[in-house]
Amino acid sequence: RTELLVYYLSLVRFITTELTRGYFLEHNEAKYTERRERVYTCLRIPKELEKLMTFGFFLCLDAFLYVFTLLPLRVILALLRLLTLPCCGLGGSRLLQPAQVCDVLKGFIMVLCYSMMSYVDYAMMYHLIRGQSVIKLYIIYNMLEVADRLFSSFGQDILDALYWTATEPKEKKRAHIGVIPHFLMAVLYVFLHAILIMVQATTLNVAFNSHNKSLLTIMMSNNFVEIKGSVFKKFEKNNLFQMSNSDIKERFTNYILLLIVCLRNMEQFSWNPDHLWVLFPDVVMVIASEVAVDVVKHAFITKFNDISADVYGEYRASLAFDLVSSRQKNAYTDYSDSVSRRMGFIPLPLALLLIRVVTSSVKIQGSLSFMCVLLFYLGMITLKVLNSIVLLGTSCVFVKEAKMEEKLFDPPPSVVSSQATADKGGTPLASDNSQPNATAETSAPTLPKSDSDTFLTTPDEEDDDKIINADTGLEGDGLKSRTPKKDLLEIDRFTICGNRID
Repeated sequence: RTELLVYYLSLVRFITTELTRGYFLEHNEAKYTERRERVYTCLRIPKELEKLMTFGFFLCLDAFLYVFTLLPLRVILALLRLLTLPCCGLGGSRLLQPAQVCDVLKGFIMVLCYSMMSYVDYAMMYHLIRGQSVIKLYIIYNMLEVADRLFSSFGQDILDALYWTATEPKEKKRAHIGVIPHFLMAVLYVFLHAILIMVQATTLNVAFNSHNKSLLTIMMSNNFVEIKGSVFKKFEKNNLFQMSNSDIKERFTNYILLLIVCLRNMEQFSWNPDHLWVLFPDVVMVIASEVAVDVVKHAFITKFNDISADVYGEYRASLAFDLVSSRQKNAYTDYSDSVSRRMGFIPLPLALLLIRVVTSSVKIQGSLSFMCVLLFYLGMITLKVLNSIVLLGTSCVFVKEAKMEEKLFDPPPSVVSSQATADKGGTPLASDNSQPNATAETSAPTLPKSDSDTFLTTPDEEDDDKIINADTGLEGDGLKSRTPKKDLLEIDRFTICGNRID
């Protein structure tokens, strides 16, 4: 009985202790504060991400409208200069300035590719794709997305090679195959990329017009598969910047594809406004799923990798710096090309496809129609100018807040490299074609540094230094070939960052 009584009292005491015991969270204040900050960071991600996405969207829109509005006018001015200079005399000046040469090349590429696109039958392509099974179309759409990224990465290199080959100073040693082969490669690339985007738009159109919407549902679920492939990987700040640029480009491209789908469907229903409300729910569903996937993906990537939501402000400042620096007198690239490199967004194929769809969907007959087209063109120019003014003012604010004004006055990279090489007693970089990599390595440490360099570098530099010091005895000379940590301003959509995704 005594043992039973002791057991009973012990059991009562245990239950009483379980019911009344307490604990103090303040004993581990740092841990719980960190968890609370993570929650607040996740709650801030949608707002900060959408700020970046909105700013990036208008950047892409500015580069996209440039193809329709200012590029034709610049081509006309360049051709007028080309025709009038022989009458007025050259006077020792260039026949065309480098920027004008690039504009003329872009104009010729658009004209040739449009003439080639006129032989592509959109209706036959639509019925050919519609006859395929749902699973086959789902696989085709995924393959087209991968091919679009590969085309974008290699296509900008093709265009840059053409522009440099056409404007390279004549006194340099010839190290290229000629302007005409580069021009033909650029025409072939833009035409093939436009065909690829047309197949994407046609597949999306088939999904919209399917009776049970099963294909559209499967294509939307593909966005959620993207979460699985991204969230559970290690990301540094540079990698997240690349992903953000890719998401901006993908979202803008999807908007244009949806516009093309709506135009084709409205044409089939004789521009009946009631049919637009039939398409509206599907359009909203596609856009909502894209936004939801981006928010969830970025929220968990920043949570798992302990990245602050303030990093999106740095990304906005980097994109704004591209816009402001392109307005400088010493700018070495056009802004639309800068957007193409940074985000992987090349406006020429997408603009070509939109022109092809609009001209085939809208019939222009009579003087009134031509007046409407002229008014629409003037409206697009007005939109482009207003968008550029607002973007430039907003970008100046972002650059000033990030304290990056002094970087605007840095000389171009080629000038800095040439000066650094000359100071060391070597030949300038512009004339050294035999060892470009060695020259770039020796001139890299002499680049001017500013306070914004520390603002735009990844936050874990001390950890990397520890790893480098710990591995010195194991790797020896292998550390010399280690790639330096890249500044955000040096990261474009297709740069392999020093901090890889594991």
